[in-house]
Amino acid sequence: MEIWTGFIVGLLGSFHCIGMCGPIAIALPVFGESKLKIMFGRVLYNLGRAVSYSLMGAVFGLLGSRVAIYGLQQNLSIALGAIIIIYVLTPQKIKNKISDTLIYRKFIDSFRLVFSKLISRKSDSSLFSLGILNGFLPCGFVYVGIAGAISTGNFLSGAFYMALFGLGTFPVMFGVSVIGKTINAAIRKRINKLIPVLAILLAVIFILRGLNLGIPYLSPRFMTAAQSEVICR
Repeated sequence: MEIWTGFIVGLLGSFHCIGMCGPIAIALPVFGESKLKIMFGRVLYNLGRAVSYSLMGAVFGLLGSRVAIYGLQQNLSIALGAIIIIYVLTPQKIKNKISDTLIYRKFIDSFRLVFSKLISRKSDSSLFSLGILNGFLPCGFVYVGIAGAISTGNFLSGAFYMALFGLGTFPVMFGVSVIGKTINAAIRKRINKLIPVLAILLAVIFILRGLNLGIPYLSPRFMTAAQSEVICR
């Protein structure tokens, strides 16, 4: 996966964030009378999310490097694309049952407790911490980003890919945190209708990449470990 695509995935996925994480961004505390101070706090919050994404990218990029050693990049890319499509096509009732599991509910309850403590502090450090916490929340489009990090097949590349993913979400999420209250439910509903289309488009890209068609950027040729060894010689 080309590393720069992390920014594109994040930018497209950020519209999904309006519905999912928008309420959190809107609820961020305001302290100080300076508009510059308020803006700085929102920047810290979004940088915190980018840090979380980078950490996840590093971990899953390392996992991807193990996959690359065994020459399974093509299979992984196709599998990830298929999983995304299955997720999108899964009925909401089934998704709700999955999210209603005991582990998931405990995780959300713990998040709410920590979130309420941080939001009451009203400090720059608490806003940065809120961003880090927000970054680890379960999110379909973050999983798409993680899939991209795995396909980079490298620890540093995975971290950089997800850092770009976080920066891609920055414009929309920063805007929501500043003027979010003016975005009504109807607008959020319309935006959310586009999310499945964007997800399937990304899934198709993953599948095409795995098919190894030799199309630059879209479906480049994978190089196996054996081929790399021959070139090195």
